[in-house]
Amino acid sequence: MDAIRVHRLRKEFQVQQNREGLGGALRDLFDRRYNQVVAVDDISFAIPQGEICGYIGENGAGKSTTIKMLTGILVPTSGEITVNGHVPHKEREQFVREIGVVFGQRSQLWWDIGVIESFRLLRKVYRVPEQAFNERLNELVERLQLGDLLTRPVRKLSLGQRMRCELTAALLHNPKILFLDEPTIGLDILVKSEIRDFLLQINKRYGTTILLTTHDLQDIEALCSRVVMLDDGRIIYDGGLDELKRDWGKGKELLIQFGQPCSPERLRALTADLSVTWEAVNEFTLKAWIPLEQANLTEVLGRVMTLAEIRDLRVLEPNTDDIVKEIYQTGAGKHV
Repeated sequence: MDAIRVHRLRKEFQVQQNREGLGGALRDLFDRRYNQVVAVDDISFAIPQGEICGYIGENGAGKSTTIKMLTGILVPTSGEITVNGHVPHKEREQFVREIGVVFGQRSQLWWDIGVIESFRLLRKVYRVPEQAFNERLNELVERLQLGDLLTRPVRKLSLGQRMRCELTAALLHNPKILFLDEPTIGLDILVKSEIRDFLLQINKRYGTTILLTTHDLQDIEALCSRVVMLDDGRIIYDGGLDELKRDWGKGKELLIQFGQPCSPERLRALTADLSVTWEAVNEFTLKAWIPLEQANLTEVLGRVMTLAEIRDLRVLEPNTDDIVKEIYQTGAGKHV
């Protein structure tokens, strides 16, 4: 069964067109003009239960608008949405008990009271039985190391501490689906790693479905087996990370350590017809760039092994950041 199903989802906004100058401002008071902006343009996708899916795109691509429709904050212009069997904007009260939401730049915690008091208020909002709440809270406090933070006002927490508390707040009622909108924005590397590990544990233990939007593609690499990519309100890629690298990556880097000194000139001559480029790291180690459209790894290694003894070998996979950047810069993506 799919946790999330979207069919031909569309969202349009009316944006006022302002005239220039004081005279234009006066005219706008009596004769307003509007432009129609399409933020999400007839997209369709489905996310099975228990999947962690990355939802990525540049600013203005339609990510946050989609999340707001999936969580019932916005009403679609047209199309169909079901989230855990509910239509979000029509079955609001029952629906919100089964989802958790974390917006990286907004808080669901009360700013001037202790963290634990916010958690207790949320227990009443979600109507969680007290015993189930205490058991869940104790587990989350232990996993996210919140023991010293519970009595502090939210305004006195660091960004990393607040994000751990936001995740706890979103998971207190044990939701089946978790929506994360930029959950690691502004965090240092250590805190990001802790949050990623925690999300993987939650997904594995409870089968929680997670939809993640982020500009940090390291989050995608660490958490997601699948990525949906948006551009100008439309889906341009929907598939696995491995397929993304295979289909859009231009090649692979190869780092080879030889048993004796080896010059890049000899290797260039050996692989000239394959368009492989060679760069010397030191006299024993060389780096090769293998264009996928010209050669494969096995063929290159077969030739190199006839020339010199190989002591060590590393294959450097295409970088997801670079691939996504290339797709947007060249407009190479195709709407799906």
